[in-house]
Amino acid sequence: MGVRPFCGARILEVNMKKLVLAAALTAAASTAFAGGLEEPVVEAPVVVEEANNSSAGIVLPLILLAVLIAAVAD
Repeated sequence: MGVRPFCGARILEVNMKKLVLAAALTAAASTAFAGGLEEPVVEAPVVVEEANNSSAGIVLPLILLAVLIAAVAD
């Protein structure tokens, strides 16, 4: 009967191979799902309108009224 080599080294080797295989599969799976197939969600830009002075809306009609009065007066 021959002397059997230490079995602990063989078990450690098998466990390390399994660990490396699991790490490789995990890395491959994580990169496969990294991009995904969904369309990116783009939010609409926010439009901020500046507030105008309330008297600015009445200036044009007053000018037109003054021109009309001047035309009628001639």
